[in-house]
Amino acid sequence: MNLLVIGSGGREHALVWALRKGHDASLSIACAQGNAGIAEIAECVQINPTDTGALAEFAVEKRIDLTIVGPEAPLALGLVDEFERRGLLIAGANQMAARLEASKAFAKDFMARHNIPTARYQIVSSPEEAQKILNRGEFGTENDPVVVKADGLAAGKGVVVARSRAEAEEAINDLMVGGAVGAEAARRVIIEEALAGREASLLLFSDGRDYALMPAARDHKRIGEGDTGPNTGGMGAITDASVLDEETLQQVVREIVEPTLEGARADGFAFRGVLFIGLMLTEEGARVLEYNVRFGDPEAQAILVRLESNLIEIMESVARGAGLDRTEVRWSDESSACVVLAARGYPARPETGDSITGLKRAAEIPGVQIFHAGTARSAEGQTITSGGRVLGITSSAVDLDTALRRCYDTIDCISWNGMQYRRDIGRFGGRKK
Repeated sequence: MNLLVIGSGGREHALVWALRKGHDASLSIACAQGNAGIAEIAECVQINPTDTGALAEFAVEKRIDLTIVGPEAPLALGLVDEFERRGLLIAGANQMAARLEASKAFAKDFMARHNIPTARYQIVSSPEEAQKILNRGEFGTENDPVVVKADGLAAGKGVVVARSRAEAEEAINDLMVGGAVGAEAARRVIIEEALAGREASLLLFSDGRDYALMPAARDHKRIGEGDTGPNTGGMGAITDASVLDEETLQQVVREIVEPTLEGARADGFAFRGVLFIGLMLTEEGARVLEYNVRFGDPEAQAILVRLESNLIEIMESVARGAGLDRTEVRWSDESSACVVLAARGYPARPETGDSITGLKRAAEIPGVQIFHAGTARSAEGQTITSGGRVLGITSSAVDLDTALRRCYDTIDCISWNGMQYRRDIGRFGGRKK
C-alpha cells in the first residue's frame, strides 16, 4: 500500500509514526515535505504542501492509495477538492468545510445559526468600527478583558486576550494596521466576550455520517510558564481523564458535537475529516472557542501515542465517507503528555541552524517518542534546528505524572544553543531544571 502524508511538522511525524506502527516494509509512506525525523521512517519529497497541482500529479504518478492532510493551509486552498476531482482517495476536509477554520467570522455565524453555545461576538471590518463597538461597552468597561481574533488563518497566533480596552485597541491596530499576522488574515476582526473557565480540546474523526471521539486534550499556547507571554503554535499538550469529566463530555456531545455535524450537513458540507473543537469549560457549561478542521499540533502527538487501532483503516473510512461505524477506534486507558522544545527567539524570530545533541541517548529512554518538527540534516549529517518548534517529547503512561516525568527526564538528555521549553506542561509550578 502507498500512502502520502502532507506536512512537515511534529503533527505529521506523529501521523507517519502511527500509520507505520504494526506494518512491515511493504507499506510505503511518502511525506511532503517532511523533516529529519520523518526521513527516518518515510520518504520525504520536496513538494510544497500548498502546491495542490504538484501534489495531485505526484499521487497519480506514484499510485498513492490514500493521502492524509496534516496542516490547515492545504485544506483551505482546496487540496481535497482537487484530489477528489481526479478520483484520488484523500482524508481531510474539503474547501467548504475548511471555512470552519479558515474564517472565524464564518465559524461564529455558523455557531449562531445552529444554536451552538459560544461567546458573544461582533465582526468588524475596520479599526474605526471596532472602536465604536468598544466605546458602546458591549463587552464590558474599560478594565474588562475582551478577546480579539483575526478572521483568517494565522498559525495559531491571531488571537489576543486583551486585559483591558486599551489592550484591545492595541491588538486591533496591530492586526488590522500593523500587519501582525498578514493583511488577508486580518481583513476582518472578531471581537468576543472573554469567557472564564478551563480550556479543553475535543477531537473526532468523521466520515460525514458517523463519528468517533478521541481522548480529550489540553494544550498550552503561551510561550512562558504560568501561561505568560505571547501565543505560540503550542508549547505542549496533555490527555488525561481530568481534562473532561463524563458528565461534561456528554453535554459537549449533545450540545456541540452533534449539532455541529448536523449543521454542516444542513449547510451542504457533510464534514469528512478530523474535527477539532476548542472549548472553554465555564460555570454555565461548555462553550466553543474555535473549530479546527485537522489534528492540532501538539495535540496530535499526545493523542496518537494512545491509539491502539489501525489508523490506516480509520482514515480510509473517513476518506470514503462511509464505514467509520464499522471501524474499530480504540484508545489506551493511559494519560499522555507532549512537551515542545523550541528554538531561541521563538515565537517572534526563531534562530535556526543549531546542532542538536543527545538525541541518540534520549531515544533509548523507554516509553517515550521523540517527534521532530523544525529539524533538518546538515551537510555533515547532523540533526539541526530549522524552525521555531523543534521537537515534541511525548509519552503515555498509567498516569499523567509518570508521563510528564518521562518527558522531562528525556529533555535532560537533549540540548542545543538557546533551547527553550516550559517546565509546567500539565501543571503549574513544575520542576526547575
